[in-house]
Amino acid sequence: MEGGLRIGCAKRVIAKKKKPYRRVKKAVPKVPKALEDLFLSCRETFKGPGTVPSPQDVHKLSCILDTLKPEDLGLSKDLPFFNPENPIKDNPRVTYTTIYQCDNFSLCIFFLPAKGVIPLHNHPEMTVFSKLLLGKMHIKSYDWVDPEITRCLSQPQSQLRLAKLKADNVFTAPCDTSVLYPKTGGNIHEFTAITPCAVLDVIGPPYSKEDGRDCSYYKDHLFTTFSDGKGAEVKEESDRYGWLEEIEMPENSRMDGIKYLGPPITADREL
Repeated sequence: MEGGLRIGCAKRVIAKKKKPYRRVKKAVPKVPKALEDLFLSCRETFKGPGTVPSPQDVHKLSCILDTLKPEDLGLSKDLPFFNPENPIKDNPRVTYTTIYQCDNFSLCIFFLPAKGVIPLHNHPEMTVFSKLLLGKMHIKSYDWVDPEITRCLSQPQSQLRLAKLKADNVFTAPCDTSVLYPKTGGNIHEFTAITPCAVLDVIGPPYSKEDGRDCSYYKDHLFTTFSDGKGAEVKEESDRYGWLEEIEMPENSRMDGIKYLGPPITADREL
């Protein structure tokens, strides 16, 4: 009897110690320090529509982007997309993915296959940091010339507007970050991929048709094509100027969006 009681008590004690299954928490992917610094710097740099980052903030953000590596965004040159032996399509489409976007700024990666093009377009009231992560790319960019000069050099009612060439060069990753401002730095630019490329764009504020920041596209013409002999100073450097004609959205400007699969960023996440 005593043994039976002891066994019974032991069973009751064991039953009390029995615990339910614990829910295993899903591991949160670690954010690389460079990406963490980039996100925090963007929150400090971009103050919203109608503002331009201070020189100090531009320098800080540029330095962070200069140290950013493809691996920090989950990319590698070993991925099949960046294999130069992949067949080239006749009409290669550009793909993009959005890392993060809010009212003040956006972080996007654009993937251009070889021969892929992002046509000449503008960034109204925006400051843009572009970082070539992988590949080799030709970049052409313009800034508008004073409207008064345009009127002096063009015919009345002309739809052409004079712009000064800021860049017409080939860039190979890794290279320094380029910065364009609402009115300077090459606000109107075009990307042409020589090899498969990945480009990170940090834009503040983002495009918004409702807020008057819609994207416009252009076709550029040689300055001499429409020059009538006026403007001697401009004519002397005619290779540094061009006439831009606003056009409808080109067919090759259409892109395919894909889900971002790199380290995640959310506004409420404690980085």
